[in-house]
Amino acid sequence: MNAPTVARLSARARVGILVLALLLLGGGATAYTLRAASGRQAGATGTADPGFTLDGGALYARDTASGRIARVDPSAPGGRVVGGPSCDRFHAAGPTALCLQRRPGVPARSYVLVLDRNLRELRRIGLPGIPSRARVSASGRMLSWTMFATGDSYARSSFSTRTSILDLSTGYLVKNIEQIPLTLGGRRHHAPDVNYWGVTFASDDNRFYATVSTGGRTHLVEGDMRSWSARALRENTECPSLSPDGTRIAFKKRVSDGPREPWRLYVHDLRTGREHPVAERRGIDDQALWTDRDTLAYGYGGAVWSVPADGTGTARSLLSGASSPAAPH
Repeated sequence: MNAPTVARLSARARVGILVLALLLLGGGATAYTLRAASGRQAGATGTADPGFTLDGGALYARDTASGRIARVDPSAPGGRVVGGPSCDRFHAAGPTALCLQRRPGVPARSYVLVLDRNLRELRRIGLPGIPSRARVSASGRMLSWTMFATGDSYARSSFSTRTSILDLSTGYLVKNIEQIPLTLGGRRHHAPDVNYWGVTFASDDNRFYATVSTGGRTHLVEGDMRSWSARALRENTECPSLSPDGTRIAFKKRVSDGPREPWRLYVHDLRTGREHPVAERRGIDDQALWTDRDTLAYGYGGAVWSVPADGTGTARSLLSGASSPAAPH
């Protein structure tokens, strides 16, 4: 074999090796991309890591860094174990969890994911809007969520919400509870500006409380699913949260007309009609959670906080870099 032939074979070998290397590198990159996409898809479908389940008595919250649901564990790094689905808002009770996920793109759209005790997807509903509030009844049967249809803050004068209720026992979905007949001041109220948000359920899975806004004022309303009716109970009450014993409601009370921290967190006694502020003096824009019959948890300033419900004590930080607390029992 002469020298030119050897040179040609050597050049071909080098080209072949280069092509093979590029194919291997490309294959590795493709595999990495597929794995990454698979991971993103797993988060998008609301799946949790194996073994990450709802544990009665534990506190859960959305981990800000990852966007996934975490279980509070003081012995773990960062005080949490992150292994739940990716959610923008989250709530859980009984054997059911509710996960709201905002989808990319314009106009704003979201997924509502109904999850079981193992945080596996049972049902998915696509809706327009931005996730705002999520609630599950104590039994896990009744679910409600609120989406911002326009705007993204309750502090703004121009916003619109859509609040839905889903009965898991029948599968019946009310996409917008603005359809419910409303009694205000003892009379049936009709107005184009009626707007609901922030549902909380009673233990009978029939009655619920919510905020209704109309005529520039907010009201606490009591709703009845069986009779399909709602009546206003009092003014200046937003984002109600019913206590485990059904006797008190934690809520946001507007104390200022300015855009900076216009609310304070209060508790209203349904039996006596009396109210009192809690020890948290900052402006809370959240639907508070009763972690037990005496304690409230809520999001503020990128962290989850806790405060006694009776107005005593002081607010304390439970988890930094977190929001949307839930305490299934």
